[in-house]
Amino acid sequence: MSSNAPCGTVLSPVITPFRDDLSPDAARFVDHCRWLMANDVGLAIFGTNSEANSLSVQERLELLDHLVAAGIDTTRLMPGTGCCSIPDSVTLTRHAVSQGVGGVLMLPPFYYKGVSEEGLFRFYCEVIERVNDERLRLYLYHIPPVAQVPIGLGLIERLLKRYPQVVAGIKDSSGDWANTQAVIDAFGQQGFRVYAGSERFLLPTLRAGGVGCISATANVNPRAISALGASWQDDDADANQQGLNEIRDIFESVPMIPALKAATAHFSGDAGWDRLRPPLVSLDEGQRDKLLTALKRVGFTMPGVAG
Repeated sequence: MSSNAPCGTVLSPVITPFRDDLSPDAARFVDHCRWLMANDVGLAIFGTNSEANSLSVQERLELLDHLVAAGIDTTRLMPGTGCCSIPDSVTLTRHAVSQGVGGVLMLPPFYYKGVSEEGLFRFYCEVIERVNDERLRLYLYHIPPVAQVPIGLGLIERLLKRYPQVVAGIKDSSGDWANTQAVIDAFGQQGFRVYAGSERFLLPTLRAGGVGCISATANVNPRAISALGASWQDDDADANQQGLNEIRDIFESVPMIPALKAATAHFSGDAGWDRLRPPLVSLDEGQRDKLLTALKRVGFTMPGVAG
């Protein structure tokens, strides 16, 4: 683990298992987190691929408590705590910090579109001031393809100036390498930690001075992704990056979140993993066959994944 990336070089937005009644399955959740940690992947629980915005505040609080009770190293945790309301964001953030997490990953308030930089600045300031804890390390979550509320360079600059010890970094899920590069160039020398939102950008991010990636497919391909994060300066790094891209392409050929769960169900032998909360739904038969056939063709496996 890089000393510049306290939560780890590679993190996974951990998929959330559900029971038949669609309540969160804490036991499966803990087991999957343990497997990821054993493969040197940190835990960005309650992210997009975690179906976090289909979970209640209370459900998120309780799932985090289950991880703590199970003895998971909380310094490797970066829970998603950003909500549309300030009070919900404060509740989740305060609780996470109290449990000793390495950081929190905070979406902007995403329901209202076209909001001003000033409005976003005030939102983050309110959360930081209300949490009022010197242990807080906040990572901004820039995901304009989904949230449609971007986090620009101007906002980052203002927040770093106001809270240099609190605002620790960003996850850039724009899919736009030029933007990731611009953030690293503008703020990397200040110790601002930039994570790419996909392992597709892991090698260029590390070479440019970023700290790693927080990637959906780290749920299913953790060892290979974390291995590149640890060996990115080796001669075979470009070839290894290409190998990661090929697996990523397969998962992106169908809807990502149900693909992650379908693969986990298949390789663990536990069909219970193949449940999503509406409005998300499982892959249909054709999509599942396409995914599993492609994975079989390249010899993909998930060694040791818990069933």
